Amino acid sequence: MLWSDPENEPPKELRDMQDMLRRLGIFLALAMVVAMIVLGVM
Repeated sequence: MLWSDPENEPPKELRDMQDMLRRLGIFLALAMVVAMIVLGVM
């Protein structure tokens, strides 16, 4: 850690990317559940 480093505040791009990845993860989890239900019904 350098003295000039900011206080544990990630840059805006990093925070935006983390939010997007979190949303993508939730979306993928929901898609997997729906796919399992559809495959189970068929």
